[in-house]
Amino acid sequence: MITKGQKINDRYEIIRSIGEGGMANVYLGYDTILDRNVAIKVLRGDLSNDEKFVRRFQREALSASSLAHPNIVEMYDVGEDDGTYYIVMEYVEGKTLKQLLKKRGTLTLSEAIDIMSQLTDGMAHAHDSYIIHRDLKPQNIMIKDDGQIKITDFGIAMALNATQLTQTNSVMGSVHYLPPEQASGKGCTIKSDIYSMGIIFYELLSGSLPFRGENAVEIALKHMREPLPSLREENPSIPQSIENIIRRATAKNPKNRYESAREMHEDLLTALDDSRMNEEPYQYKYPENDNESKKAKAAEKKEEKESANEKAKEAEIAEDIKKGAKKKKKEEVEELLTEEEEKDEKESKISMIIIIILSIIFVIILFALIFVFFILPGMTNTKPAIVPDCEGKKVSTCEQLLLDAGFEVATKIETQESSIIRKNLVIKTDPEAGRSIKQGTTITIYKSTGEDVVIIEDYTGRNATDVKKILEEKEIEVTIRKKEVEGDKKYEDDEIIDQSIAKGSELKKGESIILYTATNEEKFPDFIAEGYSLDDIKAFCTEYELVCTFTEEETEVYPEGKIIYQSRKADTVIAKGTNLTIRYAVKPKPKPTPSASPEEDGE
Repeated sequence: MITKGQKINDRYEIIRSIGEGGMANVYLGYDTILDRNVAIKVLRGDLSNDEKFVRRFQREALSASSLAHPNIVEMYDVGEDDGTYYIVMEYVEGKTLKQLLKKRGTLTLSEAIDIMSQLTDGMAHAHDSYIIHRDLKPQNIMIKDDGQIKITDFGIAMALNATQLTQTNSVMGSVHYLPPEQASGKGCTIKSDIYSMGIIFYELLSGSLPFRGENAVEIALKHMREPLPSLREENPSIPQSIENIIRRATAKNPKNRYESAREMHEDLLTALDDSRMNEEPYQYKYPENDNESKKAKAAEKKEEKESANEKAKEAEIAEDIKKGAKKKKKEEVEELLTEEEEKDEKESKISMIIIIILSIIFVIILFALIFVFFILPGMTNTKPAIVPDCEGKKVSTCEQLLLDAGFEVATKIETQESSIIRKNLVIKTDPEAGRSIKQGTTITIYKSTGEDVVIIEDYTGRNATDVKKILEEKEIEVTIRKKEVEGDKKYEDDEIIDQSIAKGSELKKGESIILYTATNEEKFPDFIAEGYSLDDIKAFCTEYELVCTFTEEETEVYPEGKIIYQSRKADTVIAKGTNLTIRYAVKPKPKPTPSASPEEDGE
């Protein structure tokens, strides 16, 4: 188990935990040699004895260490220390793109294009190195305060030129960003990352995910079968060029997608040019699913078969004419002429009958129209009325409003899912509200089935691990982070002191919350400025279990016993077992006086 203050490879000092994952945990660490903060990813202890997971963990380091790009987190070191497998990487201060979306809802068009330009540029570099990310999602993209993004977690990346495939070739990415071919188990290519980037672009502009469902399987099936909702239908201000980029990137058939991330990047750079603002909607060249492909092939085969049959018939008729012309007799010709005359006479009679029938139908229709528009209104006293607006109201209230307006209410209440209208409240009516229709018309009511949500409680004071387990069972993503606290109050190591989502808020499946626990960190004082004595420092070392070394320095500048140097800077975190060197002033020792010579004694 990794603890605060522990040193890995006698170099990287653990400060606190900053994230937990399915395969590894991530810690904020301090590089004691290069004097900088780093992020340290450590393979979970229960997996370090599993050769399969160790190989996968090491492959991440080998894959990502070859990447050097401003939009990809930099890898510093990789190794193993007494059975602990670790990767040391750049520490990025900022928030994830998912956290930004949670806070902002949607981004502006220029912000979204800027983020996507960086993302496609970074992934183009990775693809140039034959590395597929395979798990692109906002949770794996950090954004700094200056707007720069960093792509993280190449933990399931796979080198294209690898000689063997392991379990990482199965479906492991987040289902909300999962390309159809990965969902169906056909494996991944660079175009799989392009699909995920298209879904991310959609989410940045709409503030929501395109496909939702009761479970992961249902969402995956929607990725495979259902068309992506149109952004322009929700927000007509979005240019057609932007929707074309998303539509092309998220094509279900990889043949219809961009050939490379670089091509998508270049398309983004010109998306807002005046010449592209009103371009034609992007049309897929190839069928988007197997059914379309089968229908196209069947139609093509049918057309080919019919064409072949027609040619065969033409050839047969031509041959018959050629042979028959020589053998036709005069009687046969006369017989044919007689048959033609009889046929013409018969067709003439049929045409006359048809004309008579059509005339009768026309007269019937004419009388029906006169009845409907002139006679029937005078026979009824029914007046039109406006359908009342029932949106957001209780079903019983809506029924009463409709009855009061003179309408009938359908016996069956229809249901429909809604992320806006709360469960069991009315979404709409059919005919819709505001229409003027005759009283007595039967109106159908549609009520909301709502959307699966989790009501957030006040978790402060509870055990973070227990709460995390409860929320993850409800498909809520949970991150546990350390947070500094003011004052002298002490907290349990795993006690929740704060949370990112307020009590009473609703979270949908797949959304996230951060639980904060106290760091309880103690820091070194300024022994020199604060006037610590040697005895004070010795007591301090005993209290915090430090390894202290005291050295003297002869000087006349400082009074004896004055502390003039400390090896650990003030305000740095105290860790058990840390080495501390203290240097203090002592008076210079007197130099020895030369003794008198024998001659001088005799005098």
